[in-house]
Amino acid sequence: MSVISLTPPALELEIRPLGGRIGAEISGLDLGQPLDNRTIAALRQALLQYKVIFFRNQSLDDHSQVTFARYFGELTSAHPTVAPPADHAAVLDIDYGRSPSRTNFWHTDVTFVDRPPLGSVLRALELPPTGGDTLWANTVTAYSDLPPCLRALADEAWAVHSNAYDYAAAALSPAARAFQEKFSATRYETLHPVVRVHPETGERGLFLGGFARHIRSLSTTESAEVLAMLQSYVTRPENTVRWRWQLGDVAFWDNRATQHYGVYDYDGQARRVRRVTIAGDVPVGVDGDRSEAIEGDSSGYTPRAA
Repeated sequence: MSVISLTPPALELEIRPLGGRIGAEISGLDLGQPLDNRTIAALRQALLQYKVIFFRNQSLDDHSQVTFARYFGELTSAHPTVAPPADHAAVLDIDYGRSPSRTNFWHTDVTFVDRPPLGSVLRALELPPTGGDTLWANTVTAYSDLPPCLRALADEAWAVHSNAYDYAAAALSPAARAFQEKFSATRYETLHPVVRVHPETGERGLFLGGFARHIRSLSTTESAEVLAMLQSYVTRPENTVRWRWQLGDVAFWDNRATQHYGVYDYDGQARRVRRVTIAGDVPVGVDGDRSEAIEGDSSGYTPRAA
């Protein structure tokens, strides 16, 4: 497996690693101010190394959040199926306290399209007095943890990801059912490699999460068992970091090498965040083959690479 090789940053950043395998807090930067190329390069390098980076005591609004995210690439629209606020097409407003929407499952953002985001920038607007943390997991170290026999299986496997919802498998409130129907009104399905080669570092990581429905060429039962086994390596505690939010916090994660989980332990209290996503490329497996869209046209969500 290729190992990330990083040159010393051009700019000294105050970086405090949060876990042995993932996560770092960066201090001494005002993300609302213009950033020079040296600072942008140093932040990108920190993102590649730590997978998710955090900033406290920021005062971003929609405009400055979008400006910051654009330093790292073109932006997607807010979401393939969920409408953005009226004033900004790139911002996804997520009001967990007033909405039946939940993200308390492990997932990588928007993997049901053929070009999932490169990364996501999230800021907190409202928070409960306790609870509402978010966990992130390093999918690269998860892959490294696999014994050789499972690694060989994962290297060859491809999985179908979809936003379709199995209503028969869950008892939903009317509001939750309405949200899920809206979320999956336009159906997307994409075939992705179970092991994705990172386009910048060459690292291999498990590319799974909550939108991975089944593995190609396996039965439903076999798929469920293999997906659960591989996913269990992602969520091992040693591969995770937990962030306790404060107002003004910003999280920026590499969507190509992580999964995350929003902990729902605040019982309908206020928790509101806004997310901006950076456009990514088509995932590539260890054999060089690229992901393929099966159903749904995502061209209105993410820019197409030249």
